Amino acid sequence: MTALKNKRITIHDVAQRAGVSSQTVSRVLNQRPDVSPETKEKVLQAILELNYRPSGIARSLRLRSTGTLGLIVPDSANPFFAELGRVIEQVAFEKGYSLILCNSEGNLEKESFYLDVLVEKQVDGLIFVGANKASRLHPVLSGAVPVVLVDRDLNGDHLDLIFADNLEGGRMATNYLISLGHERIGCITGPSRLPTSKARLDGYRRALAEHKIPFEKELVVSGDFRYQGAYQGMKKLLSLSQPPTAVFALNDLMAVGAIACAVSYGLKVPEDLSVIGFDDIPLATFFNPSLTTISQPREEMGKLAVSMLLERLKNPYLPSRRFVLPVRLVERESCASRRKA
Repeated sequence: MTALKNKRITIHDVAQRAGVSSQTVSRVLNQRPDVSPETKEKVLQAILELNYRPSGIARSLRLRSTGTLGLIVPDSANPFFAELGRVIEQVAFEKGYSLILCNSEGNLEKESFYLDVLVEKQVDGLIFVGANKASRLHPVLSGAVPVVLVDRDLNGDHLDLIFADNLEGGRMATNYLISLGHERIGCITGPSRLPTSKARLDGYRRALAEHKIPFEKELVVSGDFRYQGAYQGMKKLLSLSQPPTAVFALNDLMAVGAIACAVSYGLKVPEDLSVIGFDDIPLATFFNPSLTTISQPREEMGKLAVSMLLERLKNPYLPSRRFVLPVRLVERESCASRRKA
């Protein structure tokens, strides 16, 4: 035993200690049924005594599986993606997989780099949230690893896809403000190259059209799905000769930024200005005023993404699947009926 302390323990050492062949030790490690209980017990005892640790690299080559999944998100600091990543990691862990998380920061070059890294590390599968609609699962990835797209429709007809009903969510948020008597409704968009932003904006426009409220370009300002971008966008809306009485921010972080800006101008929310967001991040509940928002089913999205990926690993020839998950309105304190002049 002393001689073994200074060298790496191998499967041959275990076999010698147990008095069996290396092939028998291998069968025990791979949980093969063709080993007697007595022999299995001897091998396990030898493994324990020698503190033997199988080589993960060798095992993955043998089984053609690394037991790892990859996840690429565009902004790990965004609470929506942070929570989505938490769910995916938890479910993957429960299924026996570890998760490698990569943050592209919305940068296509960085995104492409991480795609290469994950392929080189031989992840068993990839859950992918593209930086924007220009994202491409480049040729090196084509067929190299199963992929599930989440929250981004990249026109990948041959790929599995999960996203929330962003169009209906935008329509729902705008209809809610209209039901409160608001007609002059501002909109702070996300980056124009994001399909989610476009769909939510389309929902906003559709709701206005359904109520015969004219669409006014000056009421739509660009944001970046972040706090500071919305703060600047809200400044533009408040500088109009006729500022809006309500604002639809296309995610919750921007709704918080819009409210902060309005308060800095001396306005009260919701007495002077109603604000609705999108996502229902945890902050929405605890912010003051608590945020009325459109809730995305993060838990369901994360669980479904892992489930679909593992099904794809078992059967690579499944037809591509597309899930559009419903959203719902969560009423809190940031919206109120329009005050009459």
